[in-house]
Amino acid sequence: MSTTAKHPRQTLAGASPDRAIGTGWLILAGVVVFAALVVALFYSGAAAARQLGDPGALTRWGLPVAKVLNNTAAAATIGALVFAVVLLPRKVGDSGRKPKDGAAEHPAFARVLLLASVSAVVWTLGALGVMVFTYSDAAGLPLSTDPAYTQGLAAFLTDFSTGRAWLVTSIVSAVLATILFGVRSQTGLALTLVLALLNLLPMALIGHSASGDDHNAAVNSIALHLVGVCLWMGGIIALSVVSGTLGGQTLPVLKRFSALAGFAFVLVVGSGVVNASLRITDLAQLSSSWGLLVTFKTIATLLLGGIGWMHRQWIIPQLEASSGSDVSKLSARRVLWQLVAVELVIMGAVSGVAGALGRTAPPRAEELPTEAGPARILSGYDLPPEPTAGRWLTEWRPDWLWITVALTLGVAYILGMVKLHRRGDSWSVPRLLSWLLGLALLTYFTSGAPAIYGMVLFSAHMIDHMALTMVVPLFLVLGAPVTLALKALGARRDGTRGLREWILVIVHSWPSRIITHPLVAAGNFVASIIVFYYSPLFGFALREHVGHELMITHFLLTGYIFVLSMIGSDPVPLRAPYPLRILLLFATMAFHAFFGVTLMGSTSLLEASWFGNMGREWGASALADQQVGGAVTWGVGEIPTLLLAIGVAVLWSRSDARETKRKDRAADRNNDADLEAYNNMFSDLAARDVGPRPGAKPAARATTAGDDE
Repeated sequence: MSTTAKHPRQTLAGASPDRAIGTGWLILAGVVVFAALVVALFYSGAAAARQLGDPGALTRWGLPVAKVLNNTAAAATIGALVFAVVLLPRKVGDSGRKPKDGAAEHPAFARVLLLASVSAVVWTLGALGVMVFTYSDAAGLPLSTDPAYTQGLAAFLTDFSTGRAWLVTSIVSAVLATILFGVRSQTGLALTLVLALLNLLPMALIGHSASGDDHNAAVNSIALHLVGVCLWMGGIIALSVVSGTLGGQTLPVLKRFSALAGFAFVLVVGSGVVNASLRITDLAQLSSSWGLLVTFKTIATLLLGGIGWMHRQWIIPQLEASSGSDVSKLSARRVLWQLVAVELVIMGAVSGVAGALGRTAPPRAEELPTEAGPARILSGYDLPPEPTAGRWLTEWRPDWLWITVALTLGVAYILGMVKLHRRGDSWSVPRLLSWLLGLALLTYFTSGAPAIYGMVLFSAHMIDHMALTMVVPLFLVLGAPVTLALKALGARRDGTRGLREWILVIVHSWPSRIITHPLVAAGNFVASIIVFYYSPLFGFALREHVGHELMITHFLLTGYIFVLSMIGSDPVPLRAPYPLRILLLFATMAFHAFFGVTLMGSTSLLEASWFGNMGREWGASALADQQVGGAVTWGVGEIPTLLLAIGVAVLWSRSDARETKRKDRAADRNNDADLEAYNNMFSDLAARDVGPRPGAKPAARATTAGDDE
């Protein structure tokens, strides 16, 4: 009896379950990946020899294998970094308590960083393989060491976007591998995670549909899909690797990853549906090779989502309810790791099919049509119809990146309010409405008519710019999202950093102190307009999708920080005094007026090769439209700034009123002791200042009884 009683306890303490998933399952998952890839390639015919320009069997098979290796390693690297940054404790400590200084490194943390380092090396090798095989496939030449072949490869890497993208991916992956063999701090790992996520961008830019009918939507959906897959698949890989070292951290880590996996699942399914809809014109095309592979991916993804639902609805409650029974907890953990292993194998099959899907031609052609007009050639989209009052509301072109951002932030805000309400705390409904209105405006100005016409009309572009930098941030700041997050999110006690801890780290960091300094925020808000419009950055934002999204991000963040420094209630390192805020706002109004008047009187066209070559047969000339844009800058920019000034004045008045009330209460408590001391001070000063006038004789001193003595 004593022997059987010890076995569950030893298992729960981490003495025996070091192979909770086991290397056999990991090897099986790897075999399934490549088996699914081979079957899918044979089924779709993507690996068959071409009649013209065939690069050889090595390239035909090596390219999809290298891509699967690259994608899997990228997911494992990012998933491991997510675990290290937000899910796992860095040091060993008692369960539920923050580790002591000098404690040993947690074995799960050490193992997940080893996974990240090895995966980054494999990511580098996979990217290099894809780079070489892609040139061989595009040139229709087998791999060779011939000097002419080498020169062609060098030209491919420098002169073609696909070659440059894979070269950048390879270099960044190598940098990541180098960093990960030395970095151990959570802040350093967080920055490394950001770099790893950015390294997905080149893959999104050169993915399928890069030259399709809706380039921007295709790139955004692929980028979101890659992020979701890396969070989900990479998280499963990391969870499998550390499964035997979690010990008492099993339940909290599982709950945290379950929430993250749920978000990733929605992201993967949503972005997959958007991307598939861009390539399929009718449902009959689902019977094609490409359509059937997509159908298999969809079914398998939904099955994985069902397993994740089982984790949340069945396994986690059992682990929580069986806290007093070692046997029940052991049984629940066994089922948990079995489900994770099955999930890993299914995900491997999906990865293999995805690799073959990338080599299979979609039903919808992705080439630029031969009858494309000037606007289509320049912007990738046909010229929109002449704007009317109705079309400013009906013209839409979804920007799925910002739609995802708006939906995520909106749902998170509502969940935060619900959590406060369940706890018995209240939150201002006007703040909720302001936040939701700001997100709705963000969606409109990134996906609606201002974004569409902003690509062909400078005046519409300036409406979009001023709204993103002045109007949208005003409503978002009034929503006080950071304050809500700090109230709704619980503090962690086990040494890990959750969202609440990372928010506090960012708010109190030295970059935050610099960026949110009132003078810096105002200077950035004002100077960025000149730098952007009178430099090549404007053209980069018009011609490149990455530049366009970076422009939106910059406008939004610059305006948000400026408005936050003026009227925000969220915590910032430094608040400017009210007189300085008023001065900065009037200076901003003057600058907007100066910039707008300059554009109104300008006789040279900004980005003439773009706005002057759109082939518009409606509307004013490009130069006249630019002058209208100057008036928009002046008019639209002044109204929100004036509202901000009024807001600052109201806050100033309320601050003075609060200070007066505070002093009145203090006076009531001490019977006006401060006022009495103040009056006595002036009485003493007056007594010292009274003296004989120049030239006057001293007055006779009155005698007293004391003087006579």
